[in-house]
Amino acid sequence: MNRLLLTGGRPLDGTVHVSGAKNAALPIMCAALLSAKPLLLGNVPRLMDVATMSKLLAQMGVLVERGDESGMSLCAESIGDPIAPYELVRTMRASILVLGALVARCGRAKVSLPGGCAIGQRPVDQHLKGLVAMGARVSVEHGYIHAETERLKGARIVMDLVTVTGTENLMMAATLAEGTTVLENAAREPEVVDLAICLAAMGARIDGAGTDRIRIDGVARLGGASHAVMPDRIETGTYLAAAAAAGGRIKLTGAAPDSLDATLGKLREAGARIDCAGDTITLEMEGRPKAVDIRTAPYPGFATDMQAQFMALDTVAIGTSVITESIFENRFMHALELQRLGADISIQGNTAVVRGVDRLQGAAVMATDLRASAGLVIAGLVAEGETVIDRIYHLDRGYEALEKKLTALGAKVRRLA
Repeated sequence: MNRLLLTGGRPLDGTVHVSGAKNAALPIMCAALLSAKPLLLGNVPRLMDVATMSKLLAQMGVLVERGDESGMSLCAESIGDPIAPYELVRTMRASILVLGALVARCGRAKVSLPGGCAIGQRPVDQHLKGLVAMGARVSVEHGYIHAETERLKGARIVMDLVTVTGTENLMMAATLAEGTTVLENAAREPEVVDLAICLAAMGARIDGAGTDRIRIDGVARLGGASHAVMPDRIETGTYLAAAAAAGGRIKLTGAAPDSLDATLGKLREAGARIDCAGDTITLEMEGRPKAVDIRTAPYPGFATDMQAQFMALDTVAIGTSVITESIFENRFMHALELQRLGADISIQGNTAVVRGVDRLQGAAVMATDLRASAGLVIAGLVAEGETVIDRIYHLDRGYEALEKKLTALGAKVRRLA
């Protein structure tokens, strides 16, 4: 079941609940490796990546149990084998997040170099540089990272570039290190803050999460905790962008508006009327959107994970937009598929010029990565006729109950066998 059929041209109208954030849940699940006590999580989305991470942790000896729809219990009372094999790591880059926790807890780790979406180079050199600074002996042999230490030591680590997973990995490693670790040029993403909140509930001493300088005072051990994963800001932005492109009125509950300033600003620039009240966001859109320029940047800038969705919106907007991708060098692959639907897009290097057209036309397209898939879904919602999206297993990695939620908003969508 790897295809999605959408019949476009219908405005969206209705209410859906936002799921927990994939990009917060995965590192928080890895945090369970740091303690022998249970970690109880709520608001965990049911996604392919979460299932993959569960398998990866389970094969190390972590007891992983899912309760109700969003509950999860993880207990790493004993870690039998601190190895993350290629077979599990190759499909999901977030698997690299077990590295720091394993080295801190077990003193050794063997982790396959990660895979994931083919959106460009995403080196792990900053992860390894940080662990070496903390006293680990690190080598890369036959596609695997080998790291070992008697005990990590606190250090001042200046990262050459902003990396979310690098910040998360080193923050987890530092919680059990001897002494104080300071991460300079740290990622400021809300998901980093959510991980820090969970680690603090486990007994970690962390200050500065959400800024570019994070201080961690290491402790001898961490305990158990309960934590609810933050709402998914990318899922939230995707549905808002879909409504802005297709028109209509939607309400999203269980959201985190404070994490969406850049996205909401661009949607308002496109002509959407947006109201935020508590954890609820309401968007209304009449007529075609206005073209908006986008330049991706680390948080609090415009998220690279929302670039494809806004490119889809701009294809049917009034005017011409310029989209600059500054994070990943290979993240315009969806542009070729949007052209199959009638979009007018020209690309030069890391810049795409999108000239809005009156309408798109349904066609068969192929998803190339997770967020590209979401962009194609938005395009299919506004295109005349039927659009069939192939290789939608990408969507299952990051969007919970996509067809159900779109149907609740009035879209005509179904999965093909």
